Amino acid sequence: MRHLFYQHLVITVLAVLVANCGKSETDGPPIGPNPDNNEVSFTDKDATAAYNNFNNYFYSSNDRLYYGSTEKKNIGAIWCQAIYWDMAMDAYRRTNESQYKKLMDDIYEGAYNRYDKFNWNNKTEWFIYDDMMWWIISLTRAFEITKDNKYLELAKSGFHRVLFGPSDGSLDYDKDGKVYKGAYDEVNSGLFWDFKRTGKNACITFPTIIAAVNLYNLTGEKDYLQKATRIYSWAVDSLYDKTNGRVADNNVNGRKGWDNYTYNQGTFIGASVLLYKATNNLGYLENAVKAADYTKSAMCNADGILPAEGDWNEQGVLKAIFGRYVMMLINDGGKQEYLPWIQHNVNKAWGNRDPSRGLTYRNYNVVCPSGTIQSYEASSAVAIMQLCPPGKK
Repeated sequence: MRHLFYQHLVITVLAVLVANCGKSETDGPPIGPNPDNNEVSFTDKDATAAYNNFNNYFYSSNDRLYYGSTEKKNIGAIWCQAIYWDMAMDAYRRTNESQYKKLMDDIYEGAYNRYDKFNWNNKTEWFIYDDMMWWIISLTRAFEITKDNKYLELAKSGFHRVLFGPSDGSLDYDKDGKVYKGAYDEVNSGLFWDFKRTGKNACITFPTIIAAVNLYNLTGEKDYLQKATRIYSWAVDSLYDKTNGRVADNNVNGRKGWDNYTYNQGTFIGASVLLYKATNNLGYLENAVKAADYTKSAMCNADGILPAEGDWNEQGVLKAIFGRYVMMLINDGGKQEYLPWIQHNVNKAWGNRDPSRGLTYRNYNVVCPSGTIQSYEASSAVAIMQLCPPGKK
């Protein structure tokens, strides 16, 4: 996923360098103090307003996708569009309003037209494995909602392409006698995040497990579950600290990169809960709880507020991913004790929204800047509001 690795990850192993395209040519808006320490008790009506505000300032009705910022100059990153599509589906599920069903359909059409009709063999549109996998997960959700087989078929073909290479027989990498097809290491397990196989990363590993279990649940084909359990077993040994619940960002030739990111904690939680539900193995649920505890105790501030990821880059969307899967732990894992923590984060973010535009910000502890902001950094609290029920006033 270019948004993290082109900016923050530098690992030297035989001169291997994995980095992320984060910074813009211009610095992001300044972050000011929050003397009022605003917090409210958000309502279901607020969740609708927050989502409508997000769409008003970032959605392109012509492209049927989302701009990267309030300047409305360029369409945002390909993988983030999948997260925004998830938001439309969640808004539809929450409200059952037809306008959000139409928006869900429109976003799919916008992506279909822009990304070569989801031609997974197109290595210009799809040049990193995890960019594909985020869409594959979203496609499984779209099928679950609509039962439209086009979504399921695209999810299945995309899943196979990521793991085992292009269906047209071409190679992802062929250099110096090395021939690679797909992300999956069939010998040692685990998945590489890029076509050149420079490292095995959480951003592809745990989303692949999530997609695999989703496909198993939708099709009943046990091969998906077998792949998920095998990859998970490798990942617990290679991308996870069993003592404290911390999820590593990457593993390059056996060396773990211990950068903390909420989406890695989140996708690990999601993969664990899904496997728990599919197998009734309590060990998976225990892992999810440990990862949630680490996020709360080691990554949040003393007030339990999640970190302000996304300094003018795509990382602003990471908490949206975390929020989805911690809510899965709460609802499907039966861990209601985490709900007040998530509600507290949403209340703080919504209380600190831009008073004129109603936009939320990546840093929940400060008032949203009034100038140009990115869709990435405005998205996470809105996304969580579509999933998290309001607390009692």
